[in-house]
Amino acid sequence: MSEGTIPANLPLRNDLIGEEPYGAPQLDVPVCLNVNENPYPPSHAVVRSIEKRVREAAVGLNRYPDREHIELRQAFVDYLAKESQADLTTDEVWGANGSNEIMLQLFQAFGGPGRNALGCDPTYSMYPEYARDTFTTWNTAPRRADFTLDVDATIAAIDALEPSMVVLTSPNNPTGTPLAMPDLERILDHCQNARVAGASDGVHPIVVVDEAYIEFRDPGTPSATTLVGTYTNLAVSRTMSKAFAFAGARVGYIAASKGIIDCLRIVRMPYHLSAVTQAAALAGFDHTDEQLSQVGHLRATREATAAWLREQTYAGKPLEVAPSQSNFLMFGGHFDDRGAIFDEMLERGVLIRVVGPEGWLRVCMGTDEEMKVFRKALVESMRAVEARAAR
Repeated sequence: MSEGTIPANLPLRNDLIGEEPYGAPQLDVPVCLNVNENPYPPSHAVVRSIEKRVREAAVGLNRYPDREHIELRQAFVDYLAKESQADLTTDEVWGANGSNEIMLQLFQAFGGPGRNALGCDPTYSMYPEYARDTFTTWNTAPRRADFTLDVDATIAAIDALEPSMVVLTSPNNPTGTPLAMPDLERILDHCQNARVAGASDGVHPIVVVDEAYIEFRDPGTPSATTLVGTYTNLAVSRTMSKAFAFAGARVGYIAASKGIIDCLRIVRMPYHLSAVTQAAALAGFDHTDEQLSQVGHLRATREATAAWLREQTYAGKPLEVAPSQSNFLMFGGHFDDRGAIFDEMLERGVLIRVVGPEGWLRVCMGTDEEMKVFRKALVESMRAVEARAAR
């Protein structure tokens, strides 16, 4: 959508005039490595389970679905117990249409006019849009130079801004940086007594941890879901889009105290999860091991790609690679015209992402063949941009 396509006589909100819809480029190219999808489709067994469950749901589509999605919430509980050793009940989980809707519900419930939300930059570019859409003021505290959380700077910002929400991301997007549990616990402890601007005494901020890519973490790394029983001010967002190869199904969920879940139930739309969505999600959980079977391979691909990138040079200097525990890598560090490299890659049929601080690009892990094409295209693209600069 370009500027001027919305008729001037439409009463669009003043703060939305000139805004563009969010979204990474959707281009028809041979190798798409820009939106952090799982490149491996669901197995035939999973597809058959989806067909069976959706067929069973279809005969009742004249009726509204279970708006509390109890069976699916039990599946979330069972999965988190197995994957993260989290001890939860169905009252402590909640599902929605992707973790995007989970995050929007959090901003609807805890943000609003006069409220502040705090993140740590660089981070996921949708957070300011959730804030904008809910009339919440978005603020950021800086991360360290290595993209890890600067706990002291974050706590100082909490005290200065008195936010209602502190939004942390682990692994972080776009950097892939994990959130150390001691750092998270320091923030949680501080928020238990921190003030919320404009709220009565005794009201304290919640801490949201976005774990969209958590399944790609190094083995043995704990999940924030294990702290839900200890901290009633903690909410942990998850998704089936990435590790489960379920991006098209749009299934996200959250683990939090019953009090936080009940707040989300206030703002959720009636029957927000369709019967078909619930059926597809349950089918995915019927085959958890199969759905996650490629995670280890993608983790190995990430490590091999990071090592290869560090051996490459641009303008005479080795490429930097941000340490990642996700299914993507942010690399470069000193690209003087990252847009030119992006364009050269696109001409060679490879779509990556211009995101994050200046000088960096991001690539998500593809199949072995896709990564082979990526490596060749990147080397050619960097040499082409260098050659133009030398003229």
